[in-house]
Amino acid sequence: MKKFVNRVDDVLIEALNGFGAAHGDIVKVHLDPSFVTRAKPTRAGKVALISGGGSGHEPLHAGFVGTGMLDAACPGQVFTSPTPDQIAAAAQAVDSGAGVLFIVKNYEGDVMNFEMATEILEGAHATVVTNDDVAVENSTYTTGRRGVAGTVIVEKIVGAAAEQGQPLAALKTLGNKVNSRTRSMGVALTSCTVPAAGKPTFALGEDEMEFGVGIHGEPGRRRGKLIPADEIAGEMITAIANDLGAAKGSEVLLLVNGFGGTPAMELYLMYHAAKRLLDGKGLKIARSLVGNYCTSLDMAGCSLTVAALDGDLLKLWDAPVHTAALRW
Repeated sequence: MKKFVNRVDDVLIEALNGFGAAHGDIVKVHLDPSFVTRAKPTRAGKVALISGGGSGHEPLHAGFVGTGMLDAACPGQVFTSPTPDQIAAAAQAVDSGAGVLFIVKNYEGDVMNFEMATEILEGAHATVVTNDDVAVENSTYTTGRRGVAGTVIVEKIVGAAAEQGQPLAALKTLGNKVNSRTRSMGVALTSCTVPAAGKPTFALGEDEMEFGVGIHGEPGRRRGKLIPADEIAGEMITAIANDLGAAKGSEVLLLVNGFGGTPAMELYLMYHAAKRLLDGKGLKIARSLVGNYCTSLDMAGCSLTVAALDGDLLKLWDAPVHTAALRW
């Protein structure tokens, strides 16, 4: 294993300290327990948005803390859910009196620990669970579909609405709506290497790929021989579009998300392939996002996410945002 590491046990804490130092105008890093908040306190009357999950998926979620998105993020150990005390401490730090909305990816550990945290909170709170992955219904990590890169879209749109002052119940309804209109699928060309393990999570031959892989490297639909990018995009977009069921003429957002080890050149090549396929299905790409937003450490591969967004949702997507990972 070749990584920039001092002590394996210190990787997360040192990375969080570096993140806080690099973006001190946007975020504040809290330790023991660990969580990240905006540098400025949540304004009175605004619902606070909190998300979190295992580390190794950066910039998800701490990279989306800031104006227009999250108020706090809870980073667990690598590929490990944050603990209830982290989540509760973050909620107590950012709740300004209007309540807290948790945005939780559908992994059993995440769902369970966020639920446990809510049991010890006194203020108003609600939860949106994201489950945009079309690849699997059940795995050893989750009951039902996994929450993956589509979580970024939910956080951005709900974050914009929260910034406008919408109440807790409306934000929960909005989050569920966006999630229901969002579908994703990932494919891996290599495994990832967890620092504590020191070796790849799984083995792929030089001529193999994994369709429907999860963001922890867990298997999806099938393993097969490496095929051209157009064919890869074809299988992914077909699965996504069939499940999404958007009518011809619908406006969609296309997110091409890197898993951490894929060059930007290849991500844009996949965007080109996916766009042609969506055009052929009569779906109009109204907004685009290409880059690393929900990664799996150093895995080579990518996911495609398509979200069917109407005019009101597109306006929320276009609202100003200022975070370490997204700014406009």
